Amino acid sequence: MSIVTYNNRSIANISAVPGAAKSLIHIKTLTASSSATITFLNGSSDVVLDSTYPIYLFKWINAHPATDDSRLEIQGTTDGSNYNTAATTTFFRGQHRENDSATALSYETSHDEAQTTGFIDIDASIGNDNDQSTSGELFLFNPSSTTFVKHFMSTSNSIFSSDGTSNTFVGGYFNTTSAITGIQFKQSSGNIDAGTIKLYGIKDS
Repeated sequence: MSIVTYNNRSIANISAVPGAAKSLIHIKTLTASSSATITFLNGSSDVVLDSTYPIYLFKWINAHPATDDSRLEIQGTTDGSNYNTAATTTFFRGQHRENDSATALSYETSHDEAQTTGFIDIDASIGNDNDQSTSGELFLFNPSSTTFVKHFMSTSNSIFSSDGTSNTFVGGYFNTTSAITGIQFKQSSGNIDAGTIKLYGIKDS
């Protein structure tokens, strides 16, 4: 086993790092600008979402809604155009207001889904003040499988509309044995005013 030492106390000029860092491969970054939807579709605009990687990771950074008290949502496609794949999910979150007036840890049936073909909540009640946004990540497992359903899970943190932190956890599956070839993000109402969403592939170990 070799040992790598960086003697100049800087990694600015390093072009490759050995080990686990190589397993996370950046595929595409999309930037919202009053966007109705943000779409990652395999084969479109250099997006890869197929059997190349067994796991895909989406990260959204400071996604800011145009409409107060709206939710970030996702759906998947199997045909490249219709985002309406049946999905079942669970949804829970912890909350704490800025003024310390209320806290909660709750399973929320109003945000879970049972075989919906509509869009799936992966966050809740995001505020649209200038300094409010949501950031988080979504893992999608083996989307190209034609044997199994497609599992996914997400974690996010947002500033909700009544001024506090909301840490949200969602898990579920697209109930199809067809390949999922695209994922679309949108707000439950209004546009995604600003923010970035990044797609990564995770290699086999």
